[in-house]
Amino acid sequence: MLTVIFRVTGMSCSHCERAVNDSVGKLTGVFQVNSDAKSNTVKVTFDENLVPVKKIEEAIDEEGYTVQGEANERSL
Repeated sequence: MLTVIFRVTGMSCSHCERAVNDSVGKLTGVFQVNSDAKSNTVKVTFDENLVPVKKIEEAIDEEGYTVQGEANERSL
C-alpha cells in the first residue's frame, strides 16, 4: 500500500473536493482519498499494483483540475 500527496490546482470549495474524492475513489485499488482545496492537495492511499499513479492523475484531470506533481510524501 502506498500513500501519495498530489499538488492540485483549480479546487476552490467543498464541491471540488467531493468531485475529486468521488472520481479517484472509484478506481480499483484506491482505499482512501482526501482532497483539501485550501492546501491544494489530494492525498491518496492505494495499491500501486492495481492502480498506477498516472491513472489517479488522469481521474483528477478529468474532473477539470490540474495535477502539478507529487508533494514527495510517499509511504508504505
